[in-house]
Amino acid sequence: MKKIKYFYNPKSLRYEKYVEGIGRKFLKVLGFLSAASVFAFIIVYIAYTYLDSPKEKKLKRELSQMQEQFDLLNSKIEDIDEALTDLQDRDDNIYRVIFEAEPIPENVRAGGYGGSNRFEELNGYDNSELMKSTWEKLIQSRYKIYIQSKSYDQLAKLIKSKTEMLASIPAIQPVSNKKLKYIGSGFGMRIDPIYKVPRMHEGIDFNAPIGTPIYATGNGVVSLVDYDGRGYGNHVIITHGFGYQTLYGHMSRVKVRIGQKVNRGDIIGYVGNTGKSTGPHCHYEVIKNGKKINPINFFFDDLTPEEYQSVLELSNRSGQSLD
Repeated sequence: MKKIKYFYNPKSLRYEKYVEGIGRKFLKVLGFLSAASVFAFIIVYIAYTYLDSPKEKKLKRELSQMQEQFDLLNSKIEDIDEALTDLQDRDDNIYRVIFEAEPIPENVRAGGYGGSNRFEELNGYDNSELMKSTWEKLIQSRYKIYIQSKSYDQLAKLIKSKTEMLASIPAIQPVSNKKLKYIGSGFGMRIDPIYKVPRMHEGIDFNAPIGTPIYATGNGVVSLVDYDGRGYGNHVIITHGFGYQTLYGHMSRVKVRIGQKVNRGDIIGYVGNTGKSTGPHCHYEVIKNGKKINPINFFFDDLTPEEYQSVLELSNRSGQSLD
């Protein structure tokens, strides 16, 4: 039951019933609504600022998980990049050195990853920088893997070529010389046996009985067979490729013909005493890119280090050559 209010009326000198006016009622209602609105705004503000709805809590959990996954992904990418760096180092400083290939330039390995607007669609998010950084690392790693793959393709071709080269480079003595008794005059200045003056001796003489087999010292093609009565006498030149040729002089008999393919260890002729020679022997030369070089450096395939040292000492003896 609504409480009735009275007031004292000085004009009528008595208590009268209080009747509230329309305007005052309106002001009271307006004040109440204003206070309620302010209070409601405060409640809503606090709720939205400091309290999360179930949906927001779920989204925040998902964002936290995404952050963890991106961090984990970045860590994995860094591990991959570290492994790639190791492969690049091995490629440039080991594999390419072995196969005599130039290292891949750094600017090629680094490459280009696009302009500054490459990840423009990722702007405007709370984790924009994280996403862009991750994408950039992924693209860089993918490019590095591509370059390394191409490098290995090239190395595979070089390996095949290297196998052929190793089989072609002169690597054994032209005369079977297990007891090292056939080494005569070596490479260098020697006394000419005919003119008795110092002259450059451009090969190694292997003293051996007439008829002793002479072997090809590497795979190649016979490019010259000459039956000269002077100089090298009956002699053969084999072209091995890769800039190498070998010459075998003073043969008693030649067993090969021009254009014939030979393999290391094939008999190409026999020791003789033809041409400018003072005794049975095989004059052997190694020619690289048109220049005659010391054959002593090309006996690595059939000599131990100790035997090589002995051959080196024998070939360095000064004295008279046989041709």
